[in-house]
Amino acid sequence: MPAVTVENPLTLPRVTAPVDARQRPVLHVATAPSGFEGEGFPVRRAFAGINYKYLDPFIMMDQMGEVEYAPGEPKGTPWHPHRGFETVTYIMDGTFVHQDSHGGGGVISDGDTQWMTAGSGLLHIETPPESLVMSGGLFHGLQLWVNLPKRDKMISPKYQDIRGGSVRLLASEDGGALLRLIAGDIDGHEGPGATHTPITMMHVSLNPGAELTLPWRADFNALAYALAGRGTAGTDKRPFRTGQSVVFGNGDSITLRADDTQESRSPNFEVVLLGGQPIREPMMHYGPFVMNTHAELAQAFEDFQAGRLGVVPADA
Repeated sequence: MPAVTVENPLTLPRVTAPVDARQRPVLHVATAPSGFEGEGFPVRRAFAGINYKYLDPFIMMDQMGEVEYAPGEPKGTPWHPHRGFETVTYIMDGTFVHQDSHGGGGVISDGDTQWMTAGSGLLHIETPPESLVMSGGLFHGLQLWVNLPKRDKMISPKYQDIRGGSVRLLASEDGGALLRLIAGDIDGHEGPGATHTPITMMHVSLNPGAELTLPWRADFNALAYALAGRGTAGTDKRPFRTGQSVVFGNGDSITLRADDTQESRSPNFEVVLLGGQPIREPMMHYGPFVMNTHAELAQAFEDFQAGRLGVVPADA
């Protein structure tokens, strides 16, 4: 980790925040509990214990791995339904295969992202390829759930395949931080992901001792999650480390700093930054469905049981 990088970040466009920008304070630091998903792959629940008013429009995020599988150990998920939101799967190490009942799917690895808009509903499966199951190896990724507003919950499903090579690469002013912009815009630079709900998503690598200050839309929330390493958030330098999430308050900019010494397994401080425009609608989440009311959740289960969310393809 990470797969998408450059030898010299100073060759990239630089991102700077206005000197008079209001710094966002740190409201809360949360530690992600560990668990298992699908057929038994390990995850960290990044947003567990964080009030939804600070997450909106994000619903949940799992850090999948980092795990070194022995031969025969890699696991995925069985076929399962979704309705009412989008899943964003970002792979830093290893390979994942996605297939859905609406015809979407593909193979992602080493910096690729799959963006699936479940909308009105579909069935899908995510699994390691047979070659990885046979050989074993390193696997590390994220899955983020992004809510859809009521007007878009029943749109037709859609699939975006965002290759690592299309991610917008940027640098901090002094080149001490590398930014991989997957979706949204920062300082006039656009990421490749197309979103129904306005969001920003990026993966940042900070060199030991490096500091990064970014402009941030005042109408967005702001969250940081440490994938690896340790550092601080905000001008008051609140510590956070691997497996911890930071909730920022209001303002126009955010600041991160990497500790001078990092973990031996990760030379840099690796952080995912997220921001989004809150939807501010009722959100009912149960299992694989995210709707606005209990009645809509009940309808989603009924539609799934009746086969109206699609069928498993014959060649699956």
